[in-house]
Amino acid sequence: MNTAAPRPVRMAGVLVGLQGLVGVVIAGWLLVAAMRGPSGPVPVGATVAWLAGFGIILFIVGVNLVRGRHGARTPAVVAQLLLLGVCWYAAGPSSQPAYGVPAAVFCVGVLVLLFWPSSLRWATGRPREFS
Repeated sequence: MNTAAPRPVRMAGVLVGLQGLVGVVIAGWLLVAAMRGPSGPVPVGATVAWLAGFGIILFIVGVNLVRGRHGARTPAVVAQLLLLGVCWYAAGPSSQPAYGVPAAVFCVGVLVLLFWPSSLRWATGRPREFS
């Protein structure tokens, strides 16, 4: 299919790409902070690698959504669902609602854009079914 992605899909792509960039920035900040600390970067190495890898993947998914690649929609949805779990943990068990709640609203906003009627028509390639 070569149909152009509707505006909600492109907007979701920008937001997902932004999530990816934030993940990479946080990974870099965490690595620098760990290297300046007394224990060095080893204790946070896996966390930094995970954040950087997930961030890069999210950025690529976001770029592909903006470009109208159909295969990027599912990874974007799955990522938002996974991040909602992180948001729940931040807001609840970690007692950090100032971080968890806004992040959850952001994730839900991306999901709303990805499930907007024009996004569904684009994703399925059947414009008349969702009219």
